[in-house]
Amino acid sequence: MKRTIHITLLMLLCQAVMAQVEMTVTDCMRYAVEHNHDIRISQLTQNSRLADRTEAIGAFLPSITGSIGAQYNFGRAIDPETNTYTNVSTFYNGYSVSATLPLFDGFQRLNQLRASKAAIRMGRSQIRAQQDELTLQVFEAYCNVLYYQGTVRMAKEKQEQSRMTLRQSRMMCEVGQKSEADVAQMEAQLASDDYEVTRQESALKSAKLMLKQLMGWEREEDFNLVSRQDTDGIQARYQKYPGRIPNANSNHPALESAVHNVSVVRYQYHQSKGALLPSLSISGGVSTSYNKMLHTETSGFRDQLRNNLGEFIYASLTIPLFNRLATISSIRRQRNNLRIAEEQLTQKQDELTKLQLQAVNDCEGYQKQTVQMRRKVEADSLAYQLTVRKYEEGLSSSIDVQTTSATLLQSRAQLLQCQLMWALKQKLVNYYNGISLWTE
Repeated sequence: MKRTIHITLLMLLCQAVMAQVEMTVTDCMRYAVEHNHDIRISQLTQNSRLADRTEAIGAFLPSITGSIGAQYNFGRAIDPETNTYTNVSTFYNGYSVSATLPLFDGFQRLNQLRASKAAIRMGRSQIRAQQDELTLQVFEAYCNVLYYQGTVRMAKEKQEQSRMTLRQSRMMCEVGQKSEADVAQMEAQLASDDYEVTRQESALKSAKLMLKQLMGWEREEDFNLVSRQDTDGIQARYQKYPGRIPNANSNHPALESAVHNVSVVRYQYHQSKGALLPSLSISGGVSTSYNKMLHTETSGFRDQLRNNLGEFIYASLTIPLFNRLATISSIRRQRNNLRIAEEQLTQKQDELTKLQLQAVNDCEGYQKQTVQMRRKVEADSLAYQLTVRKYEEGLSSSIDVQTTSATLLQSRAQLLQCQLMWALKQKLVNYYNGISLWTE
């Protein structure tokens, strides 16, 4: 019975391990982009813009219409053959096909096509901006998970050190080298370390939950971050970066979207001004009919269709004179929209410039902090080792051990935080320099 239970537990453990998926930071980014609802909505909106472009292209083609009509007259009516009144019931059947081709409309169709193409480019930039913003959020959440994984590991290491120190203190107390107060103090330290491990594990679960929410992770199986995506690996990949950002704005998707938005509004403004110009179109077609006076002999259906066949062609020139100031009001609104779009473009340029400079300054700051904290960790580690040795020799108290241990743990946590923030800010700097966010 025990063997069966052990085998069952082992199988369940193996299934749980196999169910967990290993994902890198790039895998997390791609999964988030593929499953984000806002990006899907933007892609559907982009598909509508493609339909608008197709409609704008079709406006240059002639419109062809066909019609079939049937009319039954009874009582006093007009005879379509003699154009006189008659009391005889008649049946009339007409067929026609016509085509209309606009030749000139004040370049409204041309500007509409240009605006639709600019809208497509703007939509692509907006989707890229959404993807980049989401991937940056995922990268930040990924760094938070790495941070709490590191703090959990540090807390467990400190917990193990406290457990070993407590065991040693008890042995030294038995031989009279330590007092009961020292043992009690070390027991309190171990209890504090147990609490810290629990607290950090809870924070790790919250950070991983936040990462899953950003990714849109709805699968039942869990995922693990691969071991090669540790802090040192990230630091090695992002420790080199340019000190300045030349012409970084030109490739930024948010700025590209603002530029294309100005183009869209400008073409719409030109399109509204085209309504002031006359429009010219040409039309042509063929028509035929069949007429029958009931209760009388008439020509056959085919003969009438052939005999009544007619062709026509005409040109139409429309000159706008007065439409209650609707065109003037439309031009004024589009001109204001163009000015608003230009102001938004300038605002976006200034905003990106500030963000770029801030990212470079933060990256340089965290780089210096990382170097300084690494030295501090080395010094605190040496101080802790010396304090523990003095404690073993009876030259220091348990309070000194606790103080140096807490200082070392805090320094290591700060070093880890500086390394991860350095990686995050370097990601921003690379992003503003036009480097893809998908690059590991």
